[in-house]
Amino acid sequence: MNEPVNSETSSLRAIGRAAADLRRGLAVGVRDAAGHTAVGFAAENLSDASLEQMQALSASATLDARLALTAQRARVLKIAARAPVITLALDARFDAAALATLADPSADLDNPMRGPFEVDYEAPSAAARALVGLCKLARLLPAAVIVAAGPAEADALASWADAEDVLWSDAAAIEAFPAEEAAALSIVTSARVPLADAENCQIVAFRPADGGVEHLAIIVGDPSRHEPVLTRLHSECFTGDLLGSLKCDCGDQLRGAIAEMAAAGSGVLCYLAQEGRGIGLINKLRAYGLQAQGFDTVDANERLGFEPDERIFQPAAEMLRLLGFSSVRLMTNNPEKVAGLSENGIEVIERVSHKFPANAHNEHYLATKRQRSGHLL
Repeated sequence: MNEPVNSETSSLRAIGRAAADLRRGLAVGVRDAAGHTAVGFAAENLSDASLEQMQALSASATLDARLALTAQRARVLKIAARAPVITLALDARFDAAALATLADPSADLDNPMRGPFEVDYEAPSAAARALVGLCKLARLLPAAVIVAAGPAEADALASWADAEDVLWSDAAAIEAFPAEEAAALSIVTSARVPLADAENCQIVAFRPADGGVEHLAIIVGDPSRHEPVLTRLHSECFTGDLLGSLKCDCGDQLRGAIAEMAAAGSGVLCYLAQEGRGIGLINKLRAYGLQAQGFDTVDANERLGFEPDERIFQPAAEMLRLLGFSSVRLMTNNPEKVAGLSENGIEVIERVSHKFPANAHNEHYLATKRQRSGHLL
């Protein structure tokens, strides 16, 4: 088995590579501090050949292949979840396509009764849980077909993984990855970019140390570093910001914030690479499909296996620090953004209301944010 990664930089790199392999349909391995290991494939792009690999590995190592799901997805399948991640035994009913549909809720209404399932009573190891977490980092559905081993059987998995050139990651490093990546942000470049609503404007680009997706800060005017700056945290929204989608209020919030900052004389908008409340664009489109079936935005995310909101706001706090700001007047209707900045060392002096009229396409979405997510609308 490859040696554990030691440095923060190599750990970030190992996780980034492993996430990319999951997206390619390759297997990855995870180990934890207790000596447990797990290897597996993301369920959504599982092929019959990769399922056969897992079955052959489980037979040779006298271990059972399992489907690992989040508690949110398990509950949708009418499975009592006793832990954040649960595992199910595989049987002859499930080929690769059937396992993928257990991870993807798109056809749930067409297949309402898919049990019974043999659920493992014992909670999976940290290694197995982290492999599902790695699927999230890869912006895939959080479900994996795995073979997991305790310390006594770890060599069997290691031998197979080494023969298959499988990349290994550390469970604790995967869990800490979002915070570690945020703490390792640095400014890459900046440029003056006059905008329609704010001609005196600068865009600053931030990149994490692992070379991951960049965040941007839009600085309007020349805000003082010695007093609270008018600030908005805006999660990127391809459909709303760029295409003008009527399903959300994101485009209105983005352009409205920039215009308000220009009218006030200055401000900072942190444009965060956290599409779909942190689940990614493809999964957001899946959630839209579920909304068309009658589920609201919270239920849709949970049916996909995610939390209602997967974002963290540490990247925004780090961006503000790097720009020299320590206190803000925050334009938001979301109390979690206030708490997220405060918990990461940025003082929120004032919450500035930031809302726009509903339309026929987003009124239910806005009502759900108010009623179920606590937004102050």
